Amino acid sequence: MNGLQNLFSKQDDVHSLIAGIDEGLKEQIVSGLTGSSRSLLLASVYEKTNRPILLVTHNLLQAQKFHEDLSSFIPEEELYIYPANELIAADLSVASPELRAQRVEALNFWAEGKKGIVIAPIPGVRRVLPPKDIWKRHQLAFNLGEDIELEPTLNKFIAMGYNRSEMVASPGEFSIRGGIIDIYPITEPNPIRIELFDTEIDSIRTFSSEDQRSIEKLKKVTIGPVSEALLETEHIERIITRLESGLSKSLKKLKDEKTKEQLVQTISYELEQLKMGNIPDKIFKYLSLAYEDPASLIDYLPVNGLVFLDEISRIQEINDSLEKEEAGWYTDLLSQGQIIHDIKLAHPMQELIMKSSRPFIYLSLFLRHVPHTNPQNILNFASKQMQNFHGQMNVFKAELERWKKGKYTVVILGQDEERVKKLHSVLADYDIEAAELFNADSILPGKVQILRGSLNSGFELPMQKFSIITETELFNKKSKKSVRRQKLSNAERIKSYSELKIGDYVVHVNHGIGKYLGIETLTINGVHKDYLNIRYQADDKLYVPVDQIDLVQKYVGSEGKEPKLYKLGGTEWKRVKSKVQSSVENIADDLIKLYAEREAAKGYAFSPDGDMQREFETSFAYNETEDQLRSIVEIKKDMERERPMDRLLCGDVGYGKTEVAIRAAFKAIMDGKQVAFLVPTTILAQQHYETLRERFQDYPISIGHMSRFRTKKQQTETIKGLKAGTVDIVVGTHRILSKDIVYRDLGLLIIDEEQRFGVTHKEKIKRLKTNVDVLTLTATPIPRTLHMSMLGVRDLSVIETPPENRFPIQTYVMEYNGSLVTEAIERELARGGQVYFLYNRVEDIARKAEEISMLVPDARVTYAHGQMTEQELEAVMFGFLEGEYDVLVSTTIIETGVDIPNVNTLIVNEADRMGLSQLYQLRGRVGRSNRVAYAFFTYRKDKVLTEVAEKRLQSIKEFTELGSGFKIAMRDLSIRGAGNILGAQQHGFIDSVGFDLYSQMLKEAVDAKRNDQPAEEKNTLEIDVEVDAYIPDAYIMDGHQKIEMYKRFRGIASLEEVEELQDEMIDRFGEYPEEVSYLFMIAEMKVYAEKAGIESIKQLKQEISILLREKVSSDVDGQKVFELGSKYGRMVGFGMDGNRMKLVLHIKGVEQSKWLNILFEMAKGLQYVKKETQATKN
Repeated sequence: MNGLQNLFSKQDDVHSLIAGIDEGLKEQIVSGLTGSSRSLLLASVYEKTNRPILLVTHNLLQAQKFHEDLSSFIPEEELYIYPANELIAADLSVASPELRAQRVEALNFWAEGKKGIVIAPIPGVRRVLPPKDIWKRHQLAFNLGEDIELEPTLNKFIAMGYNRSEMVASPGEFSIRGGIIDIYPITEPNPIRIELFDTEIDSIRTFSSEDQRSIEKLKKVTIGPVSEALLETEHIERIITRLESGLSKSLKKLKDEKTKEQLVQTISYELEQLKMGNIPDKIFKYLSLAYEDPASLIDYLPVNGLVFLDEISRIQEINDSLEKEEAGWYTDLLSQGQIIHDIKLAHPMQELIMKSSRPFIYLSLFLRHVPHTNPQNILNFASKQMQNFHGQMNVFKAELERWKKGKYTVVILGQDEERVKKLHSVLADYDIEAAELFNADSILPGKVQILRGSLNSGFELPMQKFSIITETELFNKKSKKSVRRQKLSNAERIKSYSELKIGDYVVHVNHGIGKYLGIETLTINGVHKDYLNIRYQADDKLYVPVDQIDLVQKYVGSEGKEPKLYKLGGTEWKRVKSKVQSSVENIADDLIKLYAEREAAKGYAFSPDGDMQREFETSFAYNETEDQLRSIVEIKKDMERERPMDRLLCGDVGYGKTEVAIRAAFKAIMDGKQVAFLVPTTILAQQHYETLRERFQDYPISIGHMSRFRTKKQQTETIKGLKAGTVDIVVGTHRILSKDIVYRDLGLLIIDEEQRFGVTHKEKIKRLKTNVDVLTLTATPIPRTLHMSMLGVRDLSVIETPPENRFPIQTYVMEYNGSLVTEAIERELARGGQVYFLYNRVEDIARKAEEISMLVPDARVTYAHGQMTEQELEAVMFGFLEGEYDVLVSTTIIETGVDIPNVNTLIVNEADRMGLSQLYQLRGRVGRSNRVAYAFFTYRKDKVLTEVAEKRLQSIKEFTELGSGFKIAMRDLSIRGAGNILGAQQHGFIDSVGFDLYSQMLKEAVDAKRNDQPAEEKNTLEIDVEVDAYIPDAYIMDGHQKIEMYKRFRGIASLEEVEELQDEMIDRFGEYPEEVSYLFMIAEMKVYAEKAGIESIKQLKQEISILLREKVSSDVDGQKVFELGSKYGRMVGFGMDGNRMKLVLHIKGVEQSKWLNILFEMAKGLQYVKKETQATKN
């Protein structure tokens, strides 16, 4: 799109502006430009002057818009956004990491003194930052071959805000094992692994946080801080001295005794923390005390930089209101004795402009005097916003004629090649000639042309005879956002939650449920081996050797239930297991029967996608996730087959299941079939109806809607239409299952939240289902293990990745206080949004609602809870949806599925009392539109939190950093999911043996039944030799990772896997010691032994016996075996044990390494001793 930029920069006004900059004019004002024309101006100035630019906007949304526009003109690595929050109270508490990462990235970028554009909303510019030289000091560069000192480096990491952990999984952590440093900078997509040789850097590489394997090698890497609060010891000391003197001053000023007491208590607690070297969470409010001369973002702007202020009057307005809010908040804190006097929380705007020597350029729509500014050069552009044509091409054509007469240059923007071609053909239909430009550098003056590119809005410059039209104006289409590189993926995939922690309950297949006490290395007959230590009832202990690790699984049952421990050697476990076994067999029978029926049924095979379908799919305003795309493909494939589809689409709240369903519906309608969309509640019906109307607006599709909210007349019309075939798709509650509704030609049934329909409804659904394609949506994620066991019986599509955040949700954890609530609610109302206030006690919820309306008198407050009747609840929720109320105080009832895009603030009262999975679900309820959403998790003001509460809050705090919280949430949800698919009566069985074992039993039963044969006895191979084969603590300290590695050894089945594991271990933990190499040797021996048909290799004092299986023994050629053994002379003896062949290795007086090698060779050789005749047959 450079052509546009060149065209724009040819204007005299732009030259005058640039000349002014070069002459060093301090302030200039540019008026008259609207929307995207400002982005063009900025791009032109940037390109012509080649100087760094700080662009200040009045809020984050505006900043994002600029970012989108500018990304078409400016390379991504020169464009940064410095996002900050409007809430002061929020910024001073525990803030969420996504925005922090973007801020740190922008600061790192300018610390290197590069050119580039940084866009910041005004709250960001006012933030107090450490001086630039301190920031530069904390950019650690590592180059290959350099020497580093370990201790100082680690201390530096900690000063920069990194936390030390056993294994690096989330941003802001580092770990050190032997000579390997792993660190995850908050600005990098992947963590970095630095391997040292003594003190020299031997290699630098990125690795994946999922499987800890290296990805690519780097020559050098620079690591920046994790947060903006950079505190070295001198800074902390400075805070301490200033706090102490400030405290005594404040005590003189305060009158109220109680406040004084509270103040002393608060501040002395904070001082104590600082002196111990802990940095309290609320350190942000003291940042201005830490530095001699606190900096702001303008100080980070390189020396020759320019400052642009967008809509200067709006900026001043916001600035004033921020200052007012700050003052209010400050006085509140003072009166509560939470803070001392005279602390600078943020830089005042005026002072920033006065103090700075940089040139300032104000952008303003109207030319008028702006207070506190005295521009030396005034430029006025004439520009008009482009009108909206709403797809009325004849109106557009008339406008084009006018432009043609005036010899205008007209540029129409299309998103991508495909859209450009499409625009071309649409214009051609209306006899409008337009050139397709693929080379964007030269624009044809005075002509109509179509160009690939995107802007937020079009505009017309009458003086320059130049107009730009985007698809938004032509067809009212929202253009897709260009994907921003998201540094922190929130797609923490559901990792295995089977990580064992000490104290977890585990299930041993043969002994039942016990408690896991850790990994222990025991020495038996002078040989070291690792064992899992499990405690059973009455303190019985069971030591399970790690090579039998697959007999033990973590016990996963319903949340909050303590399982009972079994007695070792008792019969009870056997009884329980056989009970479960028979129930599993029954389920397997049902599943198989179902499957057979479905395979036999004939349905309708839909035709492949047409152009309409593709066009419909490209008009989706967001970027689809990979999982979404995969699910869509799977569903369409199923629809195109002849047998009726029966698919279950699982994905969490807000993961975009509805869009997938809508696309399937569209496909069915295009083939002239009707679609029924069944939902559990009236509100959901209303919502889906709205969504469908919005998505189908450009297509001739008629949508019916049946629920209590429709009048009798509307309903009869819909029923008639369905019978006559004029209604294509109907959305409704179980009303659409009634007998009086007849479909002319039903092709697809979509069921939302199946688990919420009762048995009778399910019967009716079954009647509808015959020979119709069915797509069922459910929000309870289905665990992988269960997924595997159902494969081929029920078709599942799973969406596991959350959509690229429309906007990350800002999550804060803080003490509950009235002023925060007031501020948060007022801010949300000011931007026309609504608020959820979560309060989980039904008895005084009405009182809470009243308290809130006293705090915020303008707000219309209502409340909802589960003890209301369904009608009442519906009325409240519907009123809230329609915008009759501003604040909804409610119990956790809002967890379920209702989508209110206008709610962007969630306040949770006493969050420390909620389960993490609940919090996660709730957080998914806000931030569903394109605004920044806030979630406040508050807890009661306690002088001293109990240890338990503190731990809980800690976990919520970590939860704001996305990651471990998911795992817990997922686990609890996955169990609910299991119950749903298999039916409720299974729940008890699942609890009694634990989830994993249950899935395993189910899978085995299904497999056995499908192949009509009892599961064959697996050949288990035992190798038991007295060698020190284990993983010593010196090599891997962490119990988790040790177990993980043992599991990998246990799972080895081929030589490739042996090699792969060797690579991985060297990659992750460095060179391995001898004990581990023995593990590898035995693993490799096991592979050969499996091939040769060996049943066991056992050592008894001075001899090792190798037993071959019966089947194999009968085929062995004695001669060959004898040849194999004779190499080693007397050491090898032969014999039979019943029908099995036995070889004995005598190892008295032979050193370990030697007999191990012989044993290895024997195992390797035994696969070649079969009789010849067999070989020819094979």
